[in-house]
Amino acid sequence: MRRSEKILTRPEWSINRAYYKSMGYSDADLDKPIIGIANAWSTTVPGHYNLRQVAEAVKEGIRTAGGTPVEFGVIGACDGIAEGHVGMRYILPTREVIADSIELMVQAHQYDGVALLGSCDKIVPGMLMAAARLGLPAILVNGGPMLGGPMIAGRQADTTSIIEGVGRLQRGEIDADELAAMEERCAPSCGSCSFLGTANTMCCIAEALGMSLPGSAMIPAVNSERLRVARQSGEALVRLVNLGITARQIITGESLENAVRLTSAIGGSTNAALHLPAIAYEAEVDFSIEHFGTLSRETPVIARMNPAASANVIDFYHSGGVPAVLAELLPLLHGHCLTVTGRSLAENLIGISSPNNEVIKTFARPFSASGGLAVLRGNLAPDSAVTKPAAIDPAMWQFRGPARVFDSEEQANVAIMAGEVRPGDVVVIRYEGPKGGPGMPEMFKAMKLLHGLGLGRQVALVTDGRFSGTNNGCFVGHVSPEAQEGGTIALVRDDDPIHIDIPGQTLTLEVSEEELNRRRPLWQPPPPRVTRGYLALYSRLAESADKGAIIRNRL
Repeated sequence: MRRSEKILTRPEWSINRAYYKSMGYSDADLDKPIIGIANAWSTTVPGHYNLRQVAEAVKEGIRTAGGTPVEFGVIGACDGIAEGHVGMRYILPTREVIADSIELMVQAHQYDGVALLGSCDKIVPGMLMAAARLGLPAILVNGGPMLGGPMIAGRQADTTSIIEGVGRLQRGEIDADELAAMEERCAPSCGSCSFLGTANTMCCIAEALGMSLPGSAMIPAVNSERLRVARQSGEALVRLVNLGITARQIITGESLENAVRLTSAIGGSTNAALHLPAIAYEAEVDFSIEHFGTLSRETPVIARMNPAASANVIDFYHSGGVPAVLAELLPLLHGHCLTVTGRSLAENLIGISSPNNEVIKTFARPFSASGGLAVLRGNLAPDSAVTKPAAIDPAMWQFRGPARVFDSEEQANVAIMAGEVRPGDVVVIRYEGPKGGPGMPEMFKAMKLLHGLGLGRQVALVTDGRFSGTNNGCFVGHVSPEAQEGGTIALVRDDDPIHIDIPGQTLTLEVSEEELNRRRPLWQPPPPRVTRGYLALYSRLAESADKGAIIRNRL
């Protein structure tokens, strides 16, 4: 007996049937599988603006396949709008709220399966966490990326062009009218941002995990194909319910390894190193940050796009997208992994190959033999730190310089704009981890300001916070333990030499252990920045970045 049948069978549960009938559902509707649609639509998030239309197509597919759709809302915040101010501290914690709220709705109403509609940075991982936790039939349906804007500085403009433009304005390269004109043209349609940031990385990951239909991740938001695949997703979900195929049969240790390899092969966002361990935790799979270091070293970089190249994700889609990369990676993948099609990953890839163009290369002739993502360790990051060689000029893979230390992102941004950061410096931004931030904000603005000021290839940045998937230059984030917990990063002083060695996978504060032992007793944690509300709760409960910044929910 289906879950929904147990609470809709007459006469005991006639009252529940009456509640549904009050909204227009019929007896015929209530005799079919009840399929929840968790929809993060809003008019705040550009990547979710079209999800009303997408939801209608999913509903049509569910009905066609013999199910009854029941839709409910889910929060979703825009990383872009939250960048560079206090709002960014709230972004990562929304991931846990999204997962929790979906669990609560699905369990309270005993749906038979759930379609997850989201496109952006913390929404997609939060939804996948919920799917893994619930262990029910589920499918992820995203809204697709936005189109690119006009050519600026050798690539199609996107929303990051604006913050880079602020730096160019500061240098006198453009005037205020040119910056205002950029606002009008850089984001010409709704959709997730057109670069390979966290949003598009996570949608690609969902496909590599087997949780989205093949080829669906990067269909542009404005393409008619986006609605066709949404309808097909609704049909596929009903088939999963009828076959009894659950998210936990799809999200496994092996499919997570496939996702890591895909992330590395496309130079995906470092935020994947937070989200995949969190999804693994919910699936009760043994998985850690070490998987990223090991698997990335063995995985060639097959696709390149902004921020690692001038191509955007629309170019990636037209070149074959995720299936083309997975087909090339197949010798390294667990091809037998089950997917939402009901077939294996390898079966889904039959007949697909790389176009071998400027966006997607081949396994035999990749852009590089390894290095999409890298995990570093050393006395500055005993529990790990994360960087993205795919977005860093190889000339900066080895970087040594004096520390310029800031105890918040805001302090760093003011100093950068005031010209206080010099070529050769290593900017250290601390007390921005999960507990210290709180909420582990992105150092997006600092990196973009450095780029706009012409320092992007002359200055490195190290932080216990995190980065946007669009950042480039030399950056290392997720330093663990974080400063708020007394990690070594809390002991760094101005002018201390720091050595970043990406090929050697080390992050070293070149200060003697004797000196660090002298400093350690003098350190005291600063008072919490937030003392009430959800952020105060999150700062008390969140785990370290190397554990995915999760809130543990198992006894």
